[in-house]
Amino acid sequence: MATVEKLIAPVSRAQGEASRNKVTIVGVGQVGMACAVSILLRELPDEMALVDVLEDKLKGEMMDLLHGSLFLKTPKIVANKDYSITANSRVVVVTAGARQQEGESRLNLVQRNVNIFKFIIPQIVKFSPNCTIIVVSNPVDILTYVTWKISGFPKNRVIGSGCNLDSARFRYLMAEKLGLHPSSCHGWVLGEHGDSSVPVWSGVNVAGVGLQQLNPDIGTAQDKENWKDVHKMVVESAYEVIKLKGYTNWAIGLSVAELTESIVKNLKRIHPVSTMVKGLYGIQNEVFLSLPCVLSAEGLTAVINQTLKEEEVAQLRKSAETLWAIQKELKDL
Repeated sequence: MATVEKLIAPVSRAQGEASRNKVTIVGVGQVGMACAVSILLRELPDEMALVDVLEDKLKGEMMDLLHGSLFLKTPKIVANKDYSITANSRVVVVTAGARQQEGESRLNLVQRNVNIFKFIIPQIVKFSPNCTIIVVSNPVDILTYVTWKISGFPKNRVIGSGCNLDSARFRYLMAEKLGLHPSSCHGWVLGEHGDSSVPVWSGVNVAGVGLQQLNPDIGTAQDKENWKDVHKMVVESAYEVIKLKGYTNWAIGLSVAELTESIVKNLKRIHPVSTMVKGLYGIQNEVFLSLPCVLSAEGLTAVINQTLKEEEVAQLRKSAETLWAIQKELKDL
């Protein structure tokens, strides 16, 4: 174009390098777009790819983001239903799948989503064989197992968003009760992302002060302060939000952006995310559950051996049994 030639005097004719921190979002529903926007606002990718089967919605979301390019630091945002557009992604976030209905447990969703994943995962592997996959679709622990099985990836490169959100909800509710900021309230929810999750009361602390030392009954039925309700609210909160607005998206989007940042920036931060737990805490089956894990450039590089109380370990094993009972019934894996 003549105007370009008159305006710009090239110094180098070399083509720009390929993207180094490309992030792909599979599924541009409410959760996928919340993940996309949260990741873009953290200025993590130098390229973002969006993939979905709904072409009009996909094009519309891409255009809407591109119209905000002035306010973003990601120079390239692309979208297509063809997975070739995802090539050479560093992180692939999978949010696609059938949505959880009001009153439906996460575990009821499972076989519907397994069939969808049998199409999605081989495409991701084909075009980005070195990526780390973050699975967000529910039931997340089982679908992370499904992704690991289908992809053939080593377990460090298949991560479930897991209890990163449950723990965030737990810390928020704990902070509300104490009148503090959630970042100063430390606590972990482990196990299944869902109804059988395990609150680690023995580790709950503020500035290193264990709340169990101050209130030995914390989290039990005997506790006069009803801390047990905090975990009950964590379990019920997704159902409550779905009942009120039809879906959850913002908190999970922010949670996934945090996980993506730890990988892209090689931060070696610890997050409660879903990983293969066979051989840990006496669990014998190939199930994925949330434990405190180190996330870095190589994906999930280590699991922290938390000192859990007997009843907490028992709950974790029960969580594993709940998931295995469903996993072993899965067809065509």
